[in-house]
Amino acid sequence: MEKYTITQQNRLTELNADAAACEEEFETKQERDQAFRQLEKKLVTESRLDIDDLLNHRHVPRAVRNGQQLEGWLQSEGFTKVVTPTIISRKMLADMTIDEEHKLFEQVFWLDGKKCLRPMLAPNLYVVMRELHRVTSEPVKIYEIGSCFRKESQGAQHMSEFTMLNCVELAYVEEGGQLEELKRLAHRSMEVLGIPESEYELVVEESTVYGHTVDIEVNGMEVASGSYGPHFLDAKWGVFDTWVGIGFGIERLTMALEKSRTIKRYGKSITFIDGQPLNI
Repeated sequence: MEKYTITQQNRLTELNADAAACEEEFETKQERDQAFRQLEKKLVTESRLDIDDLLNHRHVPRAVRNGQQLEGWLQSEGFTKVVTPTIISRKMLADMTIDEEHKLFEQVFWLDGKKCLRPMLAPNLYVVMRELHRVTSEPVKIYEIGSCFRKESQGAQHMSEFTMLNCVELAYVEEGGQLEELKRLAHRSMEVLGIPESEYELVVEESTVYGHTVDIEVNGMEVASGSYGPHFLDAKWGVFDTWVGIGFGIERLTMALEKSRTIKRYGKSITFIDGQPLNI
């Protein structure tokens, strides 16, 4: 029996063929090559149609749309959008316990000995929510969406540059109510995105930064992670009230929703646009 060649499999994967199609077997090489040409033509046609739909009707890529839906929901709940620097200090990472001994330290893109590209949004949000609470003496609800950077393994679920959306509530719930509020935010976010409860679950996981997190898994893939305080990190940031926060990986969320085989289809790219390859 003949299988698709490695080159053929790579091309079919690029065109978003499902795994079963790539593993099909044939009696002869001629049958295989003919089937490959037919399937490639079909997938190229589908990609062209989807790109045409994006350019002439939708105009907004799926990953951007998912971020916009979450932003709209957060604003309706009274969250204020903030925009903070992409470059952060070494000390800010250290205050998140990310030092030379931490496994995440080696994944950081360092600009020099004291500054790096942020691997997460949390350090800046700690500062902003603390200062807003100090200025107003009121509960604070903020969120940010923006790029983060890590020297990740180049696997199907990781990219060096990715988009996070983090929201956080400070001094908003009483002590003891944090977990329920976190679960409410998680369930509501999935409802906003149109994801039925049968397709996701909340999972408690160990975290190298927060100790434990409550993660959202869609079809078995982690797409968001939440935590709450008071927490052992808080004192380093001058935060002493209750807080609840959750962060979404926008590209991974989109990958899960679209049942894609690789996250790179939905990230910042000059190779793909809205999940479709430009090499067609």
